[in-house]
Amino acid sequence: MHSVDYGAGTPILLIHGFCVDHRLLLGLDPVFDAHGQWRRVYVDLPGMGQSAAGPEIDSADAVAEAVVSFARKTFGAERFAVLGNSFGGMIARHLVAEFGEQVLGLALLCPVVVADHGSRTLPAKIVLQTDPILLAALEPADAADYETMAVVQSPGNWFRFRDAALPGLRTYDQEAVERISSNYALRVEPEARFAGFQGPTLILSGRQDHVVGYQDQVALAGSYTQATVAVLDRAGHNAHLDQPELTAALLGEWMERVEAWKGR
Repeated sequence: MHSVDYGAGTPILLIHGFCVDHRLLLGLDPVFDAHGQWRRVYVDLPGMGQSAAGPEIDSADAVAEAVVSFARKTFGAERFAVLGNSFGGMIARHLVAEFGEQVLGLALLCPVVVADHGSRTLPAKIVLQTDPILLAALEPADAADYETMAVVQSPGNWFRFRDAALPGLRTYDQEAVERISSNYALRVEPEARFAGFQGPTLILSGRQDHVVGYQDQVALAGSYTQATVAVLDRAGHNAHLDQPELTAALLGEWMERVEAWKGR
């Protein structure tokens, strides 16, 4: 799988969501750069970004196993942290089940908790702030993608979406994504494979996230004994783009906990 690697220090694997690529999370990099020494490994999931996907990539389990293989090759026996966003959050939970105490800490940004879309607890889709002038100035396809996700429409928010989300949305392998979508759920829920993850955990959700919601994410905290749970208002499914300052503050505190945990 394609990846980009920045910095040196405590390793962290960053896993993006569905139909985008590693660039969705690159805006977080200054946060890590400002909080100690971190080796940041951003990966493109199979069929997305620059990672190819053969016919064997036909399910969430196949994606998860590809990421497990990548992590073993990249980190060996070294302990590492994991950050997962959306679909990548489900994969990150799988890594916790697979690697156990080798995972130093877990950060979940708007993670998929309930794979079946029809079974999710979701708020109604709402836009708190519209900007029709901005939307009218965009290319129609760009405006449609942005309008689908944006809770607070503004030039600054659009620029973050344009740079982080659009590149992946324009390049993913549609056939591979269709294969994965047909088997979107993991065969076994990760939390069924362990009694409770002891490492520092952050579960961050958007109050207006109509894609995965926030209530299922709050309930997930029961399986993570050192979890900080935050539901951010004025934030949708791309909460780290909608509320970058709050996300940075919460991630910074989580990184401090991970560094302290590493010394135990």
